[in-house]
Amino acid sequence: MTNVESAPQPISVSDAIGFAKAAVDAMPTLLVTGEVSGFRGPARTGHCYFQLKDDAAAMDAIVWKGIYQASGVELRDGLQVLMAGHFQIYAPTGRLSFVARTLEVSGEGLLRQRVAALARKLEAEGLMDPARKRRIPQFCTRVAVVTSPTGSVIDDVKRTLARRNPLVEILVSGCAVQGEGAERQIIAALARAAQAAPEAILLVRGGGSYEDLMTFNDEALARAVAACPVPVITGIGHEPDTCICDMVADRRCSTPTAAAESVAPAFDEIARQFHEREARLGRAMGVLLTTRGQLLDGLDVRSRQAMRTRLAGFTAQVNSLAGHRCLHDPFATLEDRRAQLELTEQRLHDAAPHTLSRLMRETSGLEDRLIGVAPRMLRPYSTLMARCAAQLEALSPLKVLGRGYAIMRDENGHVVSEACKVEAGSQVSVLLGKGSVNAKVTQVNDESKQV
Repeated sequence: MTNVESAPQPISVSDAIGFAKAAVDAMPTLLVTGEVSGFRGPARTGHCYFQLKDDAAAMDAIVWKGIYQASGVELRDGLQVLMAGHFQIYAPTGRLSFVARTLEVSGEGLLRQRVAALARKLEAEGLMDPARKRRIPQFCTRVAVVTSPTGSVIDDVKRTLARRNPLVEILVSGCAVQGEGAERQIIAALARAAQAAPEAILLVRGGGSYEDLMTFNDEALARAVAACPVPVITGIGHEPDTCICDMVADRRCSTPTAAAESVAPAFDEIARQFHEREARLGRAMGVLLTTRGQLLDGLDVRSRQAMRTRLAGFTAQVNSLAGHRCLHDPFATLEDRRAQLELTEQRLHDAAPHTLSRLMRETSGLEDRLIGVAPRMLRPYSTLMARCAAQLEALSPLKVLGRGYAIMRDENGHVVSEACKVEAGSQVSVLLGKGSVNAKVTQVNDESKQV
């Protein structure tokens, strides 16, 4: 007999998806890292649809337009990203997708993004401008090396310089090139190297992972390299490795050995260039001597003819001067000059009375004009002065006193205008039209106190 009670009851597809959706919605927010795959750019709506995968699995991922724009991340295939979000089931198709709430670059990708942002910042400030970078001498005789004093890099640099040009003086400024605090040590080593006044500074280290080379992507170190008073040549890592210090340095070389070779040309190269320049100089001097010889040959005939012509001209000038009286009678010129001066003196003597007479007549005429003009100029001012004097006379207090009025002052010299201002027995002075008198008050009649 079959147990029908244990058999599952059939449900619709919608119910099944509903059960699954409820279970998925109950899941907590997850933090997932993986590689972007199948990304074709944002859709017309601005949303991003792609797959997030690792070595064993892949899942559909969705980043809404607002989340994508706020993240600042530029999605592309192969980019490692870190996404916080939750799973979601699209009911019409039952498709499971991971919907991101946050998005950022993960691992080395994040480092590369930060380095790219710093590179753009320093480039905008002009630290990578080729016009700012200084010329490095072709033949350096004194070179400072900033690197780890215990690694193989310093030995490679010393061997390269000794092989190519043993006359180059090497100064080593040791520092850590990796790990915590390495940036500060490199900055200090650069300062020490610059104080030694070399012709160039080699900032070098061997190869390593991208994380190992992050020391040379430090902003403070990059600014120290750019501000160093001595030209800086970098040889960091291997050929494909490029860091911020490479970009701001005065010269970037692919390896430490290439950096050493760039400041110390080989002896055989120097000898070859010397012989080439010697040969070019000899050829140029030969051409110059031949040209100048031909020029002198052509000038020889012309110069002799020109000299004869100039001598003939000088002879004619001397013969002409020989006929002048100044040569056979040196005092004749002085006599002629004396006669001219005597004639000028006589002319001045004859002309002086006429000139003085004319000037006296002109002066007399000007005097008469001034005498006639002065009264006319003063007349308006005299009238005005008389009118002002009359007004002052009319307003003068002395004029009032002349009509019998008087001005009385108390012992302090104050004008007394009311009887209440003085007391019986006080001394007063009275100013009259002519003169004044001193008096003693015997009685005060104050009308303001009378009823």
